[in-house]
Amino acid sequence: MSQKIAIVGAGAIGSYYGARLARAGAEVHFLFRGDLAAVRAHGLKISAPDGNFTLAPVHAHASPAEIGPCGLVIIALKATAGAALGELLPPLLHERTALLTLQNGLGPHEELAARFGPTRVLGGLCYVCINRLAPGEIACTTFNATALGEWSSPATPRLHALADLFERACLKPRVTGNFAEQRWGKLVWNIPFNGLAIAGGGVTTDVILARPDLATRARRLMDELIAAAPRLGFALPADWADRQFRVTEKIGAYQPSSLVDYLAGREVEVEAIWGEPLRRAEAAGAAMPELTYLYRELLHLTHTSTRRTP
Repeated sequence: MSQKIAIVGAGAIGSYYGARLARAGAEVHFLFRGDLAAVRAHGLKISAPDGNFTLAPVHAHASPAEIGPCGLVIIALKATAGAALGELLPPLLHERTALLTLQNGLGPHEELAARFGPTRVLGGLCYVCINRLAPGEIACTTFNATALGEWSSPATPRLHALADLFERACLKPRVTGNFAEQRWGKLVWNIPFNGLAIAGGGVTTDVILARPDLATRARRLMDELIAAAPRLGFALPADWADRQFRVTEKIGAYQPSSLVDYLAGREVEVEAIWGEPLRRAEAAGAAMPELTYLYRELLHLTHTSTRRTP
């Protein structure tokens, strides 16, 4: 894990994680799109709770071929960009390359495993509040933890080596032996707060908590997801919903990533965050009326073309 690292999807999350890893001594190469010129000229400017720093110079690239094979590829693209990975990843791979995906929702991990082999795939869950302020400028206001897990097995020495690297980079790793369960647990926050931020009229998390109608919907969505968990083979703590509310109270007026995309006119990860969890829960026999309503609402509001209504 101390080998060459590529960041595919150098937006807010990818740039922040990559800058931290590079600052800790790793050789990190970033695949940029729109921010390439700014980063080459001025570096990556990071603001964070533990202090601000600028990473310069940056290994900033316009194509995967410029980077070449790496020991670790960190994928921080939106789940909606999954089709592009078939072209982006092959130039970065050798026979032992590990793929760590920091993508939201359900589906990206399975797609990577099917295309590149399950033993390559590692999963990461980012419990953070990070936004891109301008080209090459990233702000982190809250950083709680990064959950790391193997996709196809319990924790391995490879995973613990990755956690050691993340620890040195101040990325607060937490190793899990059941990544799929952790992923469902994070959806208990992502589904209500990302969704209601849009459905509530473009509002921040503090507004969701303050408005009784939205707070009530958030709680019902959480309770529904927690009730569905055992049918999927997961066991979430009894107070999991209460924990999500307590954490959200501390982060203040935060725009979830789906709201940021929605307001910017970009494609929202409707299927990965709402559609696929709904389909899997219903296939397992769970009744999901609250999630069904929110999913259909978001399909309409975002004009999503993949209208796979259950």
